[in-house]
Amino acid sequence: MTPLLSTLVREGIPMDVARLCRWRLPGRSGRGRGVLAAGASIVMAAAAAMVAVTISATPAAASGTGTGYLHTSGNKIVDSTGATVRLTGLNWFGMETDNHTFHGLWAGRNATWRMQMDHMAQLGFNTIRVPFTGDSLRSGAQATSINSDSNPDLVGLSPLQILDKVVDYAGQKGMRIILDRHRPSAAGQTALWYTSSVSEASEISDWQMLAQRYANNPTVIGADLFNEPHADGTEPNSTGACWGCGDTARDWRLAAQRIGNAVLQANSNWLVFVEGVSCPSGGTPNQWDNVPDDPLECDWWGGNLAAAAQYPVQLSVANRLVYSAHDYGISVYDRQSWFNDANFPNNLPDVWDHFWGYLYKNNTAPILVGEFGSTLANPLDAQWMTKLMSYMGSGTSGMSFTYWSWNPDSGDTGGIVQDDWVTVNQNKMNIIGPSLIPPVGSTPVTTPPTSPGTSSPPAGVSCTSSYALTNTWQGGFQAGLTITNSGTSTWNNWTVNWTMPSGVTLGSAWNATVTTSGTTWTAKAPSYSAGLAPNASVTIGFTANGPSTPGPANIQCS
Repeated sequence: MTPLLSTLVREGIPMDVARLCRWRLPGRSGRGRGVLAAGASIVMAAAAAMVAVTISATPAAASGTGTGYLHTSGNKIVDSTGATVRLTGLNWFGMETDNHTFHGLWAGRNATWRMQMDHMAQLGFNTIRVPFTGDSLRSGAQATSINSDSNPDLVGLSPLQILDKVVDYAGQKGMRIILDRHRPSAAGQTALWYTSSVSEASEISDWQMLAQRYANNPTVIGADLFNEPHADGTEPNSTGACWGCGDTARDWRLAAQRIGNAVLQANSNWLVFVEGVSCPSGGTPNQWDNVPDDPLECDWWGGNLAAAAQYPVQLSVANRLVYSAHDYGISVYDRQSWFNDANFPNNLPDVWDHFWGYLYKNNTAPILVGEFGSTLANPLDAQWMTKLMSYMGSGTSGMSFTYWSWNPDSGDTGGIVQDDWVTVNQNKMNIIGPSLIPPVGSTPVTTPPTSPGTSSPPAGVSCTSSYALTNTWQGGFQAGLTITNSGTSTWNNWTVNWTMPSGVTLGSAWNATVTTSGTTWTAKAPSYSAGLAPNASVTIGFTANGPSTPGPANIQCS
């Protein structure tokens, strides 16, 4: 599958439609897409060795996503008190498509829009990146594919009114929102941030409207100015987005300054997220010119910030810039040269250092990895994602990220949830879960339109359990407690209690609402999946601080 096809399918566009699009490779083409040359690897290693890491006093860590508006300090995002905040979120797409609103609003009563946000927060995701297009902001724009049975409160609302409700509920849950201008129009992704029918001036106008609309609401923290600017044409006839070339019609770095400063003029409290390009020249290398091509000349669309050191983005308000990179696995595009390196996946940190990680390591600016994802169908992708999570660091001191995507209808990555918009892809959560910083805020109970049933097991309900460690690290671990309804009746509003050794404290949990009181841990059914049918199982996943053994004891179903 070509990169453009992958991008279209990733956002739920049918394959037969996607194949009608004309495309050019967003990254390398022709020679140089194979195994990294030995010389290039040596250069990379040398470059990585020269990256200076600035060490400073460790600031306080914020609870959840912090307090008030966010700003930057060196390579950290900090809240209004100066405490460090790490955004560990996901993408919930749809507002950039012809639906003009979030996908999944067509789901049933066990996955209302509020239940889905409850689920995100309960899993530990504290931020939602919201892709949109200008078409969804226009007067008369209509949100479609909304299930009137499960989401009656959204029927008849405009796309912006639905966004307002999501923003409001996110704020109640302590979550943050990043708005992402994903494409000029719903027609599709483009190499440049404007088209013949959608001008830069109109995009600035859209951004200023949104910045003013949410000016007094710190739940919305900033603007991802444009998604995945990338190369088009072949050198020397490049026509795509460049970085540092000086052509005002193509230089994304200069455009980001213009658009970013206009946003800050409307709302100086916002963060400005600036993605990279794919090839700094704005075109793919010429494979026919008999000139050797650097295998690290080009990266994923939006992923190449290698030229930002020489040509930094300069904004009118200090401490607002966050650089953003995208990175993907083999399920999206299998011809990136680094996937074929003999040292894979241990070669990947050098690749990331080269394209964007150096900005973080040099204390230049924070990094948000705004998109990364995979189906994990290829075992190598699990290695890639595990290495990436390790590279981004742990706890509040790590790099921020928003995983692509919540949506199961992302064609070449799938989602955190499966096609029912409820069942969690546990293989993904096993890798991502230990890095999540859960939001801290009110957690209003949301229930389906029908009665949830009794609060304790009726006659005919009994349970069995099994426990497994899935990951350990110094000072903590990840585990799963699987509960099976071994009875003959559905177990509504299930609850499980157990004891953990003294000194073990809860980090985050998913697939249940988990609370602790001393050594007693209690897991309750989440609102989005309150019943457990006969012979059905649920795995209560969690991360914890403290020794990983012994495990839980005195497990009781109630």
